[in-house]
Amino acid sequence: MIQSIYAGVSGLQAFQTGIDVLANNIANVNTVGFRGSTTEFSNLFEKQVASSSKTTSQQVGLGTRVSAIALDLKGGEVYQTESGTDLAINSDDGWFGLSGPNNEDYYTRAGNFHFDTYSEGGLKGHPFLPYNEPNKSELRLTNAEGFLVTGTLANNTNGGVLNPVVNFLELGNVEGQVPLSFPSELSYPVEPTTQANFTGNLGLENIPQSASAEVISPQSERNNLHLIFTQSAAQPTSGISWDVVATTQTADGSVIYDTQNGVVTFNASGALVTSTLGSLNNNGAQVVANLGSGFSGLTSNSGPSVVSSSTTDGALAGELTDYVINRNGEVIANFTNGKQSVVGKVAIYHFQNDQGLEAVGSNRFSVSQNSGKPIFYAQDNGDLRTNTLENSNVTLDTALTELIIMQRSYDAAAKTISTSDQMLKNALNMGA
Repeated sequence: MIQSIYAGVSGLQAFQTGIDVLANNIANVNTVGFRGSTTEFSNLFEKQVASSSKTTSQQVGLGTRVSAIALDLKGGEVYQTESGTDLAINSDDGWFGLSGPNNEDYYTRAGNFHFDTYSEGGLKGHPFLPYNEPNKSELRLTNAEGFLVTGTLANNTNGGVLNPVVNFLELGNVEGQVPLSFPSELSYPVEPTTQANFTGNLGLENIPQSASAEVISPQSERNNLHLIFTQSAAQPTSGISWDVVATTQTADGSVIYDTQNGVVTFNASGALVTSTLGSLNNNGAQVVANLGSGFSGLTSNSGPSVVSSSTTDGALAGELTDYVINRNGEVIANFTNGKQSVVGKVAIYHFQNDQGLEAVGSNRFSVSQNSGKPIFYAQDNGDLRTNTLENSNVTLDTALTELIIMQRSYDAAAKTISTSDQMLKNALNMGA
């Protein structure tokens, strides 16, 4: 009977721990990115009570104990938000990385991030990565507590000018991930136009034709490349030729930067055969008027005459408007000239044993010997959902049901103690 009391006490202790775990799960049912836990039990040592039987075991258990409090790794429900920096990992597997004071590394599923302005003096009291240049500030991707989100930087924002433009960024070495920090002021450098492409039909009638294209100068000016076509005085025996005068000038025509002359020749079918038009100076940059070749570009046939289509490369200088994050985790800088560039990438970390991560509170976990070091997958490292957050993976109805079961188990363990106590009293009274 004494043994049954011990078993009941061990049950009370174990089920109390189970109730504590469930209570914590229920308390965090609406916590972003929360991972619930489950209590796992195992029996204590068995005691041999007899050895006469050769076919069955004659043992009695000595109670129960908590063998593990396991992390529930299944994903929570996701919901849409209004913030472009709210992120959710599109899988049950993977963690965001955070950098805390003294460069301590943490990992979380909570993706409620935002860009926080940092200037000399620290970010919310945390002097991470001191920024020494006066009167400048950085935008750093942080969580609500000011811990910095880690990832790979494109290193193309030095000096406040974007260089080079990056369209795709791979994560670097897992040990080399750094806090994601970007200038609050960033300029997109001017890209002077190098080529203007013209398409259309000059026709066959001896009527002057003209075409224009907007070209960008090294001074970020919107200049004009103007072409005038007139039929040549001397025509080939087959086909047709046109004299062309090309001019680069300011948009209002008040300043002319360069004028070039050339001749374009077409065969009897109207396909462009030759062009002698050279490149033009566009206030310090050379620009080519590309008239095409064959039937690609300009033609001269009996069809309707129209030369109105042109495309150019180059871009005006621009200033930063905002940073956004795409589903690949890439941080994109947008500019007033409509251009954009990747400047960084949010890292998604993985572990050989996620159950081995050590909870440190505030939805943060740290590496332990059981979890192993963080790794990146060689293939399909993971993608993100933007404007989305992952809720707690604890469902209230399931948690309350488990709490009722755990409470009944606790009551039953207490009942075994009171029953054993009453039986012990009865035995003592019988021997008196």
